[in-house]
Amino acid sequence: MPTVCETHIENRFRVQPNHANNNNTLHGGNLMKWLDETAAMSAMRFAGETCVTARVNELDFERPIRIGDIALVEAYVYDAGRSSVHVALRAWREEPRTGETEKTTESSFTFVAIDESGKPQPVPELTVESDSGRRLRERALGDEP
Repeated sequence: MPTVCETHIENRFRVQPNHANNNNTLHGGNLMKWLDETAAMSAMRFAGETCVTARVNELDFERPIRIGDIALVEAYVYDAGRSSVHVALRAWREEPRTGETEKTTESSFTFVAIDESGKPQPVPELTVESDSGRRLRERALGDEP
């Protein structure tokens, strides 16, 4: 059975002028696309099946990411149902010269595992195997101290 830590993915995206809005910061729609793509990879790693986005549970933009910064996106599976996969997401603004980061966004998405004909497929049970996996899951569920 897949573990929380096995589904953990981090991606980095360089924010270019074509990703920006009128304020010279990353357009929210571009960040949503990057969150969705990274979350889908995590969900598929867990399910072993193609996964499609079923719901954006919440999406909080806390601060902007500027042109020239790196958008660092983290995703991991924290819960699963019969065919649904719940993925926690966070994004940071990363300064490319120093590596300094600042959290900018938090969200969770729900995916559904499907077969080739688009029918929902069962997913495995999620295993929490380590302290780091337990901390990740607790953070996503809001049980973090």
